[in-house]
Amino acid sequence: MNDLIYPTIEHHGAVDGVTGSCHELKVDQDNSILIDCGLFQGAEESPEGAGANHLQIEFPVDKIKALVVTHCHIDHVGRIPHLIAAGFRGPIYCSEPTAELLPLVLEDAVAIGVTRNKSLIERVIKLIKSRIAAVPYDLWQSVGMGENSESRLQIKFKPAGHILGSAYIECDIAAKGKKKRVVFSGDLGGPYTPLLPSPKSPYQADVLVLESTYGDRRHENRRQRKDQLKQLIKKCLQNRGVILIPAFSIGRTQELLYELEELIHRHKTESLAKGLVWEDLEIIVDSPLANRFTEVYRKLKPFWDAEAKAKVRTGRHPLAFEQLTTINSHQDHLAAVEYLKKTASPCIVIAASGMCAGGRIVNYLKAMIEDERTDILLVGYQAAGTPGRIIQTYGPRQGYVDLEGERYHIKSGVYQLNGFSAHADKDSLLRFIKGMRIKPSEIRLIHGDEGAKKALKQSINQLFPRINVLISSYLVKTTSPFEKRGSRGIY
Repeated sequence: MNDLIYPTIEHHGAVDGVTGSCHELKVDQDNSILIDCGLFQGAEESPEGAGANHLQIEFPVDKIKALVVTHCHIDHVGRIPHLIAAGFRGPIYCSEPTAELLPLVLEDAVAIGVTRNKSLIERVIKLIKSRIAAVPYDLWQSVGMGENSESRLQIKFKPAGHILGSAYIECDIAAKGKKKRVVFSGDLGGPYTPLLPSPKSPYQADVLVLESTYGDRRHENRRQRKDQLKQLIKKCLQNRGVILIPAFSIGRTQELLYELEELIHRHKTESLAKGLVWEDLEIIVDSPLANRFTEVYRKLKPFWDAEAKAKVRTGRHPLAFEQLTTINSHQDHLAAVEYLKKTASPCIVIAASGMCAGGRIVNYLKAMIEDERTDILLVGYQAAGTPGRIIQTYGPRQGYVDLEGERYHIKSGVYQLNGFSAHADKDSLLRFIKGMRIKPSEIRLIHGDEGAKKALKQSINQLFPRINVLISSYLVKTTSPFEKRGSRGIY
C-alpha cells in the first residue's frame, strides 16, 4: 500500500451491509483515526469473510491515534473491547450523552460476547471509562498526531438525531499546506424524532461519507406513524392477545415509550378492546439494559428536544408513566413469559434484541409465536440472516423461523412499522445534502444494502450531477480527498 495518496479512507465494516461500522481516516502514513468500531450482525460479513460472530481486529492499530464514536449502538461500538485488546492505546472521543451511555452498552456486550466473570468485566469497563473523552457538541477538538507529523486534525460532533448522544463527525485536516473537510454521517435520524432535536446539515464538506440504510425508501411522517401505531394496537388487541415488540434497548425503546404515553394520555377512557380502555393497557419493558438506558435518558433531559421538555413542565412523565411495568431479574422474566403464555393477557411487551437475534424477546417468541392471539410489531430494520428478517419475510405467509436451534411455525400476526426506524429515509438523506451551503465534490455511500445504495446514488446523481457519488467497497481505488481526479487511494 506504499502508493497511497494521503489522506485517504479505508473501511473495515458497514460496506456490504448495515452492521460492523468501522472507518479509518488515514491523515498521513503514520497517523489515522478510527470512526466507530462496531459488531457484525446477522449474515453480514467482515472483509475477511467472517460472519455474524466476527470480533477480531484484522487491521493494524499502531498508527490509530484516536477512536471517534458517532453513537453507542452495538453495530458501531461492539468491537471496542477487542480494539483495546489488539493494542489500541488512544482516547475514545464521543459526545457527552454517549459518554454516559457507552459504558452500559459495552458492559452488556462484554458479558454476552466475552465473559461472565464480573471482576474481569469491571476491569475492562474501568479501562474503557478511563479512555473516554466527552466532547460537547459544536466544539472543535484537536486530535494529537505523532511528534514528527506536520499534519493537523480537528474533529467536531454535531447532533445526528438518531439516538440520544448520536452525532455526525466533521473532520478538518491540514496537511501538505492544504485544508480539507471530511464528514462522516454516522447514522442519521429523520425529522421530528421523539425526544431528539432534528439534525442540521453541515455548512460544507469536501468528502461526505454517508449512510444509506433507507436510501431506497420513504417513511411515514410522525403523525401517520402515530396513527398507524394506534390502529395496529387496536387491531391486534381485538383477540385480546399479547403484542410483542422487538426493540433495541437504546433509542427505539425510549421512542416507543414516548409515543405510547402520548396515545394513553390522549385516549385515556377510549375503548381499546372489549373490556379494555387505553389507560388500563399495561406496557411491559422486559430488559434490564433498556431500563438502565431509560433511567439515563431521564437524567439527560437537557439534551431532549423542546417538545419533550414542554411535557415535563406540565407534569407529565413520558418515560415513567403509570401504565409502565419494568422487569429486570431473570426470574421475573421467566415468570412473565410463562404467565403470558398461559393467559395471553392483553398487553404490550417491549424487549431486545430489535432483530430477534438474542436477548429476552427470543423467549417470548418461543412461547407465543405459535399462538394465533399473539401479534408481532417490527419497528426497525431487520438485517439479512437475522430471525427478525425471517419473521418479517415469512411470517405473513405462515412460514417458520428457527430460534435457538428449534423450529417454530409463525401463527402470530406480523406487522411492520417502518416509520419508527431511527434511520433517515431517502428524502431526509437528500435534505442533508441539500442543506449544505458548500456541497461535497465526492459522496461515498456506506451502511446499506446494495439496492438501497444504488437507489440513493441514482437520486443524488439526478439532483447533484456535479457530485461524484461512489458506492464504497473494501478495496476500491478512488480519489484521495486532497488530490485531483485520477489519483489513487483506498476508501
